[in-house]
Amino acid sequence: FTVHAGVLLRFVPLTAKRVTGIVSRGGSILAAWCLAHHQENFLYTHFEEICEIMAAYDVAFSLGDGLRPGSVADANDVAQLAELRTLGELTEVAWRHDVQVMIEGPGHVPMHKIKENVDLQLEVCHEAPFYTLGPLVTDVAPGYDHITSAVGAAMIGMFGTAMLCYVTPKEHLGLPDRDDVKQGVIAYKIAAHAADVAKGHPGAQGWDDALSKARFEFRWHDQFELALDPETARAYHDETLPAEPAKTAHFCSMCGPKFCSMRISQDVRDYAAAHGVGDGDAIELGMKEKSAEFAAVGSELYVQADDAAAAAASPVTASPAPVSPGPASPASPGG
Repeated sequence: FTVHAGVLLRFVPLTAKRVTGIVSRGGSILAAWCLAHHQENFLYTHFEEICEIMAAYDVAFSLGDGLRPGSVADANDVAQLAELRTLGELTEVAWRHDVQVMIEGPGHVPMHKIKENVDLQLEVCHEAPFYTLGPLVTDVAPGYDHITSAVGAAMIGMFGTAMLCYVTPKEHLGLPDRDDVKQGVIAYKIAAHAADVAKGHPGAQGWDDALSKARFEFRWHDQFELALDPETARAYHDETLPAEPAKTAHFCSMCGPKFCSMRISQDVRDYAAAHGVGDGDAIELGMKEKSAEFAAVGSELYVQADDAAAAAASPVTASPAPVSPGPASPASPGG
């Protein structure tokens, strides 16, 4: 149950010089009520009574951030932090009534100010769970605020927030539809998982490792099923390689069959195993063989395909490097 009990009469003037003023609907309504009646916020003055009702029905509080910043220019200002301290006070009141509490958080906060938000919330709100919208780390991308906010969500999640509230691409622009909601939810699943990996949650990276292994081994169906959004991953792959045999191919359409880095990496490993050397030695040995092939076709940059194929098929052996009779002399400036 959300209440904006931290928007106090004396805090309203603190928002007067903000770039975007009060952006919370509940916060703006209560600020207007306080000014119209010149009285303190009734949710604050009657908070003990509200707690009794909440306890009777076993309902938890979501203490709203009615003075959250609506632009990066207003982040961590005196109005926001004054309300946050009041929410810490109300948290203790609710706990005395055995009512659970979570604290709503900002808002729009640039990356370098995010950690301060979390640290201060944990301190003044006594480690009550922090529930944050984003935060959006920049204001310049209407239509992409599911991304600007997911960046902040990953960071604030890493620093210790308890729950994330997703943002859709329609934020600030209009009501979202089903596809907008999907994009927002996927962006926030990515942010939450990235935060779990950063915090070292047991098993979090196991998901990444499983997908990476499937990718390296060209198990395309496993890649799709392990993805956060299997349908989209499969659709993107099939846009350029729709045939079923492409699901077992050792390449994708980005690099093609000849220049896939992962296939080449596996070729290096196979070559090393066949020659009984390490990966680094295999690369050096392979380069020497290719150098010998180049010399065998006359050291020409451009050759006929048939000549190159014949040279590659010939049993060419790299010539051993000459042994110096003594210490190497310093190279001349032009050498």
